[in-house]
Amino acid sequence: MVAPTLEGVLRPTQPRSGPVLACVSVCTALVVGFVASINLAVPQLAASSLRPTSSNLLWIVDAYVVVFACLVIPAGAAGDKLGRKGVLMAGLGIFAFGAVVSAVAPNVAIMLIGRAVTGLGAACVLPNCVGILLHATAPDRRPHALAIWAAASGIGGVVGNVGGGAVLSAGSWRALFVAVALIAVCCLAWAVRSAPRSARHERTLDLPGTLLFVAAVVALLIGIIEGPEQGWGSTVVLAAFACAILLSLCWVRVELRVPHPMLDPRLFRSPALSSASLGMTITFFGSFGLFYVNASLLQYGRGFSVLQAGLGIIPLTVPMLVGTRYVPGLIRRFGIPATLTAAFVLTSAGLLGLSYASTMAYPVYAAGLLVIGLGIMLAAPCLTASIASALPVERAGIAGGLQSATRELGSALGVAVVGTILTAGFTRHLPADLSRHTPLPRTVKEALTLAPGDHTAVTEAFTHGANTALRAAALVVLLAGALVVAGARRAHRTAPR
Repeated sequence: MVAPTLEGVLRPTQPRSGPVLACVSVCTALVVGFVASINLAVPQLAASSLRPTSSNLLWIVDAYVVVFACLVIPAGAAGDKLGRKGVLMAGLGIFAFGAVVSAVAPNVAIMLIGRAVTGLGAACVLPNCVGILLHATAPDRRPHALAIWAAASGIGGVVGNVGGGAVLSAGSWRALFVAVALIAVCCLAWAVRSAPRSARHERTLDLPGTLLFVAAVVALLIGIIEGPEQGWGSTVVLAAFACAILLSLCWVRVELRVPHPMLDPRLFRSPALSSASLGMTITFFGSFGLFYVNASLLQYGRGFSVLQAGLGIIPLTVPMLVGTRYVPGLIRRFGIPATLTAAFVLTSAGLLGLSYASTMAYPVYAAGLLVIGLGIMLAAPCLTASIASALPVERAGIAGGLQSATRELGSALGVAVVGTILTAGFTRHLPADLSRHTPLPRTVKEALTLAPGDHTAVTEAFTHGANTALRAAALVVLLAGALVVAGARRAHRTAPR
């Protein structure tokens, strides 16, 4: 069966799509931006009364993203079954509650619970934003609407940096969570007024598949995050990777047998869908790996204040703000494979350039951010449209969930992998007296507590680690991007004429 084109995905249920597009774009920017804003708070969290270790810091960032990524497809399916507007509103309420829990957290454990609850809320928000938007938009306007929505998801990260920087400069990390909760409540009120209701589809929810998928992703991230601290050959890390493989195989087996799978693995036989899903994962791997490094690099390496660090990422947004509306036309003229080739080459080149510009004048560093922004500007709308048009009409929630899951899984992996390489590079370049200390300091705060007189050497060690992490991210984006382009070319060759 031939998958429907993007123009034929769904019929609109209400004519005025402008207010709906504005509402879902703001909701999207909120849940995506929260991933980025917490990165700015890492130095404050490291010095806080929570006393987190380096792996604790990675989990504080990633707990939200892991739950977000793992539950976003089931939440999309829940929206198809129970009603997308209702699930969206419930998600915004859960999101606000989780942020409040994090704001009052007395220790790391409560913080992680709050982050996980917030991730559950975000998982309910994002895919149902897509489903609501598709239903509310006329077929001929959907490419334009999806391009704007994709830009909102990309710009959300930068909005999170700027807004988070403003809040953190005026208050503590707890104020950041309070502000996020208040914004979520405002978005809830907006959704009540603006979001249309859509038809429900009778589908059973796949609980076994969901639990196996969550467990597999968590096991994978445990292995990546705990590797530097526990040792890559340790029992914990090897067991985590083994469990991730075993659980993934079990998940595939279950999904192939249940009547209504959370995500049917057979869908990925489509070269268009599989390559677009990988492409979305890689795009957000690079961008959120950058966000994790950039926030601390600007503060530690350049001495920026938290607000300056938030504003320092703005060059990344310029292409997305100015050029996104032209991307559908570029795709029609040059095709998806050529557009994606340019996107991944630019993103990889920008990450590599930043690794050499970290100690140069800020305008040079900003030029690298601008190049990355061009890559994301080309990739996000192209990949969003490819995924939306590859799934059948009745599975709009799953389409939104898959787009969101690949984005958030890429974000989680970007933070985990880049953060792990950063920590390894930092500890390797520490001054000799600190490198002999037991236990080895793994954060700038720990190192400066032990040796306050070695400030310059410690920050240089951090910069070395950050540069190594950026180069690794550039290589991953380039190599995986080549696979995505190859899949897109294959899909183009096999598409019906």
